[in-house]
Amino acid sequence: MQECRLPGFVPENARARDHGHDERGTTMTGVEPSRLDDQQLMKELETIHRTRHDTLLYGSNDALRAHNERMAQLEGEYLRRNPRRLVSAGRTREGARERCCGEATVPRTSGT
Repeated sequence: MQECRLPGFVPENARARDHGHDERGTTMTGVEPSRLDDQQLMKELETIHRTRHDTLLYGSNDALRAHNERMAQLEGEYLRRNPRRLVSAGRTREGARERCCGEATVPRTSGT
């Protein structure tokens, strides 16, 4: 059975060059999200969201658990850095109700 690694993980033989990787047992969990710059964080988020469906359908329980943990870490860091990010009105409950009436959705600042 072939081992599947999550994006951002470093192979066993690369551990000697520690660049802020967190180790739990023998599983690599990737670079600590707070150590990523904004561009790296977005790339990690895009990658983990792209692989989510396949991990859910075909990954082992351990792979899914690691994926869940990593996704929560990355998303938490994104929200910490962007507390007033733009929120599309169509992505709120009120906006979803209005969508049925044909109104356009316009992004707005969170918390307003």
